[in-house]
Amino acid sequence: MGILGFLLLGLIAGAIAKAILPGRQGGGWLVTMVLGVVGAILGGWIGSLIFGGGLAEFFDLRTWLLAILGALVVLGIYGAVTRRSHA
Repeated sequence: MGILGFLLLGLIAGAIAKAILPGRQGGGWLVTMVLGVVGAILGGWIGSLIFGGGLAEFFDLRTWLLAILGALVVLGIYGAVTRRSHA
């Protein structure tokens, strides 16, 4: 998967993660993309540890599920850190 495909995957995975998580998360589309890309990297790493294979092709279901799972984890951590810093 190329860099543009990876950025698109991160943007969409981050947007889906924001839609799934309850509450209001801050940040615009750039923050969403960065969190999604970091989440996709984390999801690929977790997938390689557990399943022996990380992110494969752009249209592979496992790639999307791992990227969304990683984005959920990263977005949850981001929300906890930013909520704590504003209190």
